[in-house]
Amino acid sequence: MTSSSKSKRPYLIRAMHEWMGDNGHTPHIVIDTTLDGVTVPTEHIKDEKIILNVSHSAAHNLKLTNSGVSFRARFSGVPFDVWVPISSVMGIYAKETGQGMIFSHGSDQPDGPDDPEELEKPRSSDRSHLKVVK
Repeated sequence: MTSSSKSKRPYLIRAMHEWMGDNGHTPHIVIDTTLDGVTVPTEHIKDEKIILNVSHSAAHNLKLTNSGVSFRARFSGVPFDVWVPISSVMGIYAKETGQGMIFSHGSDQPDGPDDPEELEKPRSSDRSHLKVVK
């Protein structure tokens, strides 16, 4: 990626969000709460992560911009203004199917499995599973 290129991450998040909505699924994002600028209710953080429902019915005034995700939601009945930098979004998935996209830390490229449960599991090998075919 050249220094003048924009990050692909916000575009991929918006596309997946739209795809999930069009298919009647509930989009959720996984947030790394250790990064600076994350504003989420701390009582709902588990293992330095939080999973947020970003469906239009749950996330009021949702904005998915190139710099971050913001919305107002209720947590245990209490309204809260959420702000997360786009770099803190580790993945987006559909609650009903688990299908989605997981991002490598510090990278714009999707990485790993579509299943958010796989976020917790260590990768067995960094070697590629691809073979050269002649």
